[in-house]
Amino acid sequence: MHQQEEMKYDYIIAGSGCSGLSLLYRLLKDPILNNKSILIIDKTEKSANDRTWCYWESEKGLFNSIVTHEWKTLEFLTSDFTQRFDLEHYSYKMIKGIDFYNHILSFAKKFKNVTFKFENIKKIRTENNVAIVETENTKYSAEYVFNSTNLFNPTINAENSLLQHFEGWVIKTKKPTFNSKIGTLMDFRLNQENGDTFMYVLPTNSNEALIEYTLFSEKVLNKEKYKAELESYIRDYLKIEQYEITHKEFGIIPMSLTKFSRNPNSEERIINIGTAGGFTKASSGYTFQFVQKNSEKIISNLLKGKLPNPKRTFRDKMFEWYDRTVLEVMISEKMSGKEIFSIMFKKLSPERILAFLGNESKFLDDIKIMNSLPKIPFLIAGIKSLK
Repeated sequence: MHQQEEMKYDYIIAGSGCSGLSLLYRLLKDPILNNKSILIIDKTEKSANDRTWCYWESEKGLFNSIVTHEWKTLEFLTSDFTQRFDLEHYSYKMIKGIDFYNHILSFAKKFKNVTFKFENIKKIRTENNVAIVETENTKYSAEYVFNSTNLFNPTINAENSLLQHFEGWVIKTKKPTFNSKIGTLMDFRLNQENGDTFMYVLPTNSNEALIEYTLFSEKVLNKEKYKAELESYIRDYLKIEQYEITHKEFGIIPMSLTKFSRNPNSEERIINIGTAGGFTKASSGYTFQFVQKNSEKIISNLLKGKLPNPKRTFRDKMFEWYDRTVLEVMISEKMSGKEIFSIMFKKLSPERILAFLGNESKFLDDIKIMNSLPKIPFLIAGIKSLK
């Protein structure tokens, strides 16, 4: 029988997606932690432009140098009303996956104490207060394992979850067509028969834009359906006849009432990060900025000699409750996402909504947002979400 060899590191990062590489980058940017021996394990190397992250922030963040484009004016549209709003506090930003991967991987190559392995992870566990990752032929150990794989993910089903699924196309037109200063945050003028359905339109210049068809529903659609909806939207709403598709991406994000554990099986040496750690906002699917905030807190705790996993504050728990309440309303079909977002954008300042969706709002703003929404469905869902 083949004997597993064991290799030791200070930290192991299991998974090299957004959360794993964000944490690696922050570790290497810190003058105290950047000499730690770090192992990153994933099935394959990140070399494809497989996704686009959009997010908002009030300052120049850690990844501002690789932002493809940013918008200070956004639109929200339904069949009943259109709102165009200028952002004062925030900027809405886009980062391409390949730019993110290349930026961090090229930086990591400067460090001899960083090792990348491309193997299938079979098991993550602890033994004698040491974190262990097992692949087919090798056993790796470390003080801490930061895991973003789905090894510990809870069961997700139609009773407790929706899926956010989307197909995005980057299209290029021959004639100047877009206003690159205005991004469409949500266009709900579409048929809603398959669930909450909207489009993003994010122009990066006058001839190019990301058009993304997005749904919140129990199941994904036939692939041809995404294609047909994108084609008809580009033709009927954007009035574009001739264009070239330069990039396509497809994604599925869980929006679940199920609780994702930050320390699986209460193991202090194993820290779930990213979606695995519950840092995808359940009611909207937003992830990028929550990953950044969490990574920052992990670094702070490591520097203080504390356990890395950030403790959930009272405000964290409040935002989780709000989030679960909104999602419960949608899952129970008391109200659709279209109805909820439409009410909010009709009654409230867009910046207040973005602050709320980013877990950055003040308590008084939370009350104003709750007062803007119908009392009975949210009260019932809120009570249910306390369990």
